[in-house]
Amino acid sequence: PLWPSDGVPNRIESEEKEIIEKGAIQRISLVQYPQIEVYLPSEANSTGKAMLIFPGGGYQILAYDWEGSDIAKFLNSKGIAGIVVKYRLPTSKSLENNQIVPLQDAQRAMRLTRYMAETWNISDEKIGIIGFSAGGHLASTLGTHFEDEVYNYVDGADLLSARPDFMALVYPVISFSDSATHSGSKKALLGDEPDSVNITYFSNELHVTENTPPTVLFHAADDEAVLPDNSLLFFKALNEKRVPAELHIYPEGGHGFSLATKNRSLNRWTQHLYEWTLQF
Repeated sequence: PLWPSDGVPNRIESEEKEIIEKGAIQRISLVQYPQIEVYLPSEANSTGKAMLIFPGGGYQILAYDWEGSDIAKFLNSKGIAGIVVKYRLPTSKSLENNQIVPLQDAQRAMRLTRYMAETWNISDEKIGIIGFSAGGHLASTLGTHFEDEVYNYVDGADLLSARPDFMALVYPVISFSDSATHSGSKKALLGDEPDSVNITYFSNELHVTENTPPTVLFHAADDEAVLPDNSLLFFKALNEKRVPAELHIYPEGGHGFSLATKNRSLNRWTQHLYEWTLQF
């Protein structure tokens, strides 16, 4: 569990129940009690690195195995711990301030992972994040808003930094500007009529600083759901602040390709990811 059972911030009791739909892709919605699921490589294979994984799903569901546990298993094969974050979704009735809940869970997941680093045989200075689609928006929100105080102190884990050491963003939602946004994610997070303050706050290309973590981005040029403009905007912002960044845009592949095991033009992206992590 991310939080003590009696200390989940921003939660109100409701009749809602978490829903898990099993099929070709396992979909989880209406998350009530957020948690992390930890996949560790053998100690002999461990590089000491870890990555928190934020599955996508338009802030309405989590594509939990497709962009979560399957990714963790891939990372394990490279000696990297994979930590899947089952974060709360802003469409739930069990929340008070819906917009900030995913970031609360993301910050806490990073701090809790650092707190457990020695137990899990990982370095507390080699903890990155990877996010897919709307999970990429949450990952980039954590990477640009890790210092924001979005919940009150719970325990010793909250004394630790929420800053990721590195980031990977895969076909990410980045901006909520009208020209680039994914309208479904924007509506789910901010509601039908978001105000300009929230649009600006959650347009993460506007919040890159020199302290934003080094980032690698992956996108398909023919992605019509989340336009590649999102990755281009974030890369441009990183470059302007001289943050180490790498951008891969593949000619085709559409949206939501996960490991891309059946797509010859895309299936090398995971190798590019692994090669990029070698520098940390």
